Amino acid sequence: MHNNGALPPEQGAGGTVGGIGVDHAFLALERELAVFLRRARAASGELAREVHPELESAAYGLLMRLEDAGPQRATDLAGFVGVGKATMSRQLRALEGLGLVTRTPDPADGRAFLVELTEEGRSRFSAVRVARRARYARRLAAWERNEVAELARLLHRLNAEQEAEDPGQAARAAQEAGDSGQAARAAQE
Repeated sequence: MHNNGALPPEQGAGGTVGGIGVDHAFLALERELAVFLRRARAASGELAREVHPELESAAYGLLMRLEDAGPQRATDLAGFVGVGKATMSRQLRALEGLGLVTRTPDPADGRAFLVELTEEGRSRFSAVRVARRARYARRLAAWERNEVAELARLLHRLNAEQEAEDPGQAARAAQEAGDSGQAARAAQE
């Protein structure tokens, strides 16, 4: 359970955990990020089901990427998400089966295909994204606009630094979390 800033019982005096010196601020950050990510994973599943009852939670991030970046090669999607080609092929077949994406020949390379949202996929995804942004706006309604902007700026900085250290891991985390950063920006608008 989330403890609203109280220090965990395993923390000793002087900012130590298990005999290792750790700053209280970093412990609080770790705890809050864990709660946020746990909720984001759960929300991703709910959002996927809102797009289509048979949609896997991981596929929500693929739809987001296609909406934001436009048509993509499957290999590029796999690299962005941080999965192998076989996993991406399986996910794309499922999305095609649901009528949410289509593959068309890549005009730059006839051997490759581009994956893009169908009109149905775009319509369903957009409706869910708008509703999600509205929920973020309601949750952050009591915040000052500059606080929302500062949170978005700091999260962007954290994500950029993490991506610089491990690009694949950051992409996987972004996919898991869905478009929460964009939702925070939308709450500002």
